[in-house]
Amino acid sequence: MPVEGVRRPAWAEISSSAIAHNVRVLRGVLGDAQLCAVVKANGYGHGALLAASAALAGGAETLAVAIVDEGIELREGGITAPILLLAEIPSETLSDALHHDLTITVGSLGGARAAVACAEALGGTYKVHVKVDTGMHRMGVAPEELSDVADILSTSPHIDFEGLYTHFPVADGASPEDRAFTRGQIATFDDAVEHLAAKGIVPRQLHTANTAAALGYPQAGRSFARVGLALYGYLPEDWLGSALEERGEKLRPALTLRAQVVAVRRVDAGERPSYGRRRATERETTIATVPFGYADGYPRRLFDAGAEVLINNKRYPLAGSVTMDQLLIDCGDDDVQLGDDVVLLGRQGAEEISADEWARRADTITWEILCGIGARVPRVLVD
Repeated sequence: MPVEGVRRPAWAEISSSAIAHNVRVLRGVLGDAQLCAVVKANGYGHGALLAASAALAGGAETLAVAIVDEGIELREGGITAPILLLAEIPSETLSDALHHDLTITVGSLGGARAAVACAEALGGTYKVHVKVDTGMHRMGVAPEELSDVADILSTSPHIDFEGLYTHFPVADGASPEDRAFTRGQIATFDDAVEHLAAKGIVPRQLHTANTAAALGYPQAGRSFARVGLALYGYLPEDWLGSALEERGEKLRPALTLRAQVVAVRRVDAGERPSYGRRRATERETTIATVPFGYADGYPRRLFDAGAEVLINNKRYPLAGSVTMDQLLIDCGDDDVQLGDDVVLLGRQGAEEISADEWARRADTITWEILCGIGARVPRVLVD
């Protein structure tokens, strides 16, 4: 297990009420569809077990993860809700998945055969969802092979062909081209459903919508929506917020990164703090040291991008390059003391620094920022 830094003043606060609020808000736009909370990648950096428990308490019906180990972690943490594996897994890991009551994904002819062989060897009946590739071309059964996959699965008494689904790569895109592509994927998926129905195969669960499609394509609604980013309080793209604004609702970020000032020193004008001596101080100033660095998920490129932190309800810039374990903050002539609260991500007073802001400054996406929070940062559940 990764070591958590519980003996240093830096941590992540995870708001269970924010996650529960986001579930409620999203369920309001889903109609009859249920909500599947995607808690892969350590709950998008929030802590998988914390995020899963909060989502289920807030009204989510099912969970989804990417790898078997993530599902096992939840089961060992006491989670009994259905857990879907969002990718076809290696055949040698199938028995572990089925033993822990994880719903597996089949995305190929070989995967279908392996699933049947494993289920028959174990005995019993096991739930399977088939992922059909409607255009993302990352993983999934080609539409022309779906009939053969369905035959392999449906003829085994040990397989419960419970679900059929697909995934959208540009459901967050507002361009006419992106919207046409997504509508085409929906049509391809509908054709696949009709093809199986003609063979007498009717999976009980159909799902296509990720967060973006859940908000931007009401026609994509099926049995449930697989909600990831929005569960944690962020939109894939701003335009998708209109579905919430029409209802007078908005999402709440669930994560706050906090630390405390651990050193304070006064330096002269012209000094160049941190590695590389990248930038000279313009005046005599106070430098505060904060115990959080790139090993904890603070991107090095945020220094050049002009990132700031919050201390005493005010924004302060970085004074030098981000180091592995620490940040140096230029506090000017303000009275900053040892132990002062520092917010790296989140709200302090009237000021707020969001993961979206980090992503814009770092020229990346909000998902990468959240998932990049290091394993040694303790996650603490609040409210």
